[in-house]
Amino acid sequence: MKITANAAALDDPDCPDDAANDSPDSPCYGKSAGRPRAADKEARLQSLLHTAARLFLEKGYSKVSLEMIAREAHVAVRTIYVKFGGKAGLLNAVITNGRAHFFAGMTDMEADVRPFREVMDDFALRFLELVTAPAFASLHRMVVAEARTTPELADTFYQAGPLRTRQELMRFFSRPDIRAQLRPEVPVETLAVHMLACIMGDTMVRMLFPTEQQPTVDELRARAKQGLDLFFRGVLR
Repeated sequence: MKITANAAALDDPDCPDDAANDSPDSPCYGKSAGRPRAADKEARLQSLLHTAARLFLEKGYSKVSLEMIAREAHVAVRTIYVKFGGKAGLLNAVITNGRAHFFAGMTDMEADVRPFREVMDDFALRFLELVTAPAFASLHRMVVAEARTTPELADTFYQAGPLRTRQELMRFFSRPDIRAQLRPEVPVETLAVHMLACIMGDTMVRMLFPTEQQPTVDELRARAKQGLDLFFRGVLR
């Protein structure tokens, strides 16, 4: 995705609405007069997140500074602090944004009226598409490589990814209509962990070693079905 200054400039608190600086080095570069429309703000935000994600994956989290991201995205460093609180907050936004792409269009599981198995089929396929995506695999390898020296990276990744997924599943399994179909002696947290383990298999181990070919949708669907069959056999009443 090509990044241009006009698309990347955010609604920067350092830049007045009537800023008209044409220098690429200016945080106001590409900023038109007047308050940006909502669509423009979203485009600029997405461009910043894209730039941050690319730099993190290319250079490693610990080697990327906010100044580097701000320079390439044509925003002020202060803007990143104001909107995200710092580099960890920006990474959280990058992960959350990428995750939302794969689950876009899926009804919130807490309110989904479809049959239990149908909801799980949908979730499992989307989840496997997410964790086998090249960008996610690269992110996972980066976290493993830098977790010991950069604890905030591992914590941010866990909070924005694995923990959030586990909590969503726990809320779904806690629904009275869903809980009634599951073994009552199994805690919802165990149900969530077991469900993810069943559909993931050794996927996380595989991601440590780059592969030349990404699984097809049909292969992922078959893997999801096999894992869910194992899950249902162990937890349904």
